Amino acid sequence: MLKNSHVVVTGASGVLGSAVIAEALAQGATISALDRHASSSGAQERVTHYTVDLLDLENLLQTIDQLPQIDAVMNIAGGFSMGPTVYAEGDDEWDLMMKLNVETLRNMLKVVTPRMIEQGSGSIVNVGAFGAREGQASMSAYGVSKSAVMRLTESLSAEVKAQGVNVNAVLPTIIDTPANRDSMPDADPSNWVAPRDLARVMCFLGSEHARAVHGALVPVTGLV
Repeated sequence: MLKNSHVVVTGASGVLGSAVIAEALAQGATISALDRHASSSGAQERVTHYTVDLLDLENLLQTIDQLPQIDAVMNIAGGFSMGPTVYAEGDDEWDLMMKLNVETLRNMLKVVTPRMIEQGSGSIVNVGAFGAREGQASMSAYGVSKSAVMRLTESLSAEVKAQGVNVNAVLPTIIDTPANRDSMPDADPSNWVAPRDLARVMCFLGSEHARAVHGALVPVTGLV
């Protein structure tokens, strides 16, 4: 589905980022892998790694300017924190979730969307959260930040869909990662979302097969 496509992946060194890269490679794509930490995965055919801070707009723009035509962008970079209650929420927790989940995304959208509009094509796939469709106890900062991701997805889609650019998002529940297994040792991870399964949905949304899909918030829930 992504044969001969150039795909940009943020948060590339994480579990989901690695799964998306593996799936996109299997489908024939070439990858630009962006992460704030240098890659430890070694050389990979058709993958170029870039160390970049998505919160540094100028640094990000310089990186994106080096890339050829961008066919799809997988915006995976972000973070999670349970946090305290709403009335005890501190500014540090709020600021962290907004920076990791909203500012990084907004910066990517600022630099890649004009490129896609100019070339008249492209797909953007964001990562929201199934749980952010409504408020959850002790998850206010995270929930608000992921809700913002979802609203940005819908708004940008409405703005650019007539110009050949698709913008959609996936809404996963719990992703089966080592960190989640460590934090929830009594849970059954077979009910969670496997990174490879989520990657396949994202790669579909980033491909020509999803060219009629605009502004969708696609639940990917496993058995949770």
